[in-house]
Amino acid sequence: MNVFGIGLPEMVLILVIALLVFGPKKLPEIGRSLGKAIRGFQDASREFENEFKREAQQLEQAVTTPKLSESEEVSSTEATSAESNNHTATSSGQS
Repeated sequence: MNVFGIGLPEMVLILVIALLVFGPKKLPEIGRSLGKAIRGFQDASREFENEFKREAQQLEQAVTTPKLSESEEVSSTEATSAESNNHTATSSGQS
């Protein structure tokens, strides 16, 4: 077992020293607060990662979706209007 370059004998030594320094009554409380701090850090890290992915997807969509220039927007709007007017005139002529 090798966590952060610390093997099992080193971990046991650290736990024994912590037990001597803090005492058996204070050690569970310290472990609990350390666990909560680590969990909070993991949650914040996960939230940051999700936000980063969301922003990257939005940026990718903005880049891949072609942006119409103003002249293309005007011409497409005019074409849609003309087609709609054409359809209205044709349907009113059929009645």
